[in-house]
Amino acid sequence: MAENSGKPNYLVGVDLGGTKIRATVFSASLEARGTAKLSTKPQRGAEAVIERVARAVREAVDEADLTFKQVRGVGIGAPGTVDGKTGEVIFAPNLDWHDVPLKQLLEKHLDVPVFVENDCNAAALGVHVVELKSKPRNMLGIFVGTGIGGGLIVNGELYGGFGHAAGEIGHMVIDVGGPKCGCGRKGCLEALAGRGAIFRQILEAVQEGQKTVLTEMLGPDLKDMRSGDLRKALRRGDKLVEKIVEDAAFHLGVAVGSLANILNPEVIVLGGGVMEALADEMLSVIVETAKDYAMPGAMNDVEVIASALGDEAAATGGAVLARQLLK
Repeated sequence: MAENSGKPNYLVGVDLGGTKIRATVFSASLEARGTAKLSTKPQRGAEAVIERVARAVREAVDEADLTFKQVRGVGIGAPGTVDGKTGEVIFAPNLDWHDVPLKQLLEKHLDVPVFVENDCNAAALGVHVVELKSKPRNMLGIFVGTGIGGGLIVNGELYGGFGHAAGEIGHMVIDVGGPKCGCGRKGCLEALAGRGAIFRQILEAVQEGQKTVLTEMLGPDLKDMRSGDLRKALRRGDKLVEKIVEDAAFHLGVAVGSLANILNPEVIVLGGGVMEALADEMLSVIVETAKDYAMPGAMNDVEVIASALGDEAAATGGAVLARQLLK
């Protein structure tokens, strides 16, 4: 059992979200070995959340039948604006964090090197290195979950921008007079096409008396609605859900077309929980719309694909980040 020899050869990737923490142990060659999930409970405050992250990491190591001595480092994808150099979360609205020294506090708990990156940057890194084998020189990742985030690979490397804030695709304004976004502005892509926006539109339509099979499935207040429920409703021919999901796909397509004009990457990858559940229904609308909104030539030979990594992308990217920086 060379696997259990004491040499620290394993990496842990963590996806820290507003609702859940996912920690996955990876071998040096980035094969997943064990995963643990915990709810985030952000209302308890940053210290308590970081303790829960440490617990998830230890549980994942245990799940992989390893000891913590075999872990070389931890890479974590955190929401919001992150300073990768200092490992500080500057601002994360979903967690209500301001200037939290995540790296420093987590290293205190775990006593191994910790590396921090924005969650969608980490997800883009995971997709680029593990799923696409680092082939595309230029790649754009768009991750549709509760909100929408993005990550850019430029010339084979993650592009963070001047102030570490590049890739905030969810806050591109698509409709100037549109619905209010969690960031305080109106008409952001996230407020039109993220999971939160889709759920809000369905709930508003139900309150106005429109019909959907979701009320049979979940009750009149649509409590505990998930992306998978939308897929079930679509399979049952639900016209309301079909229209709202199609609208979200249209807005994503407008964004993809505009971004193709600016970046002209080789590959545009769509990921996150919403895409994982609804890629079959959304991808063709996104691609058709993108072609309508891109300049002639900007989408030529650009591949638009749904990520196969799904919800594992950010944790995978965390491990990639740790491996790169430990070298």
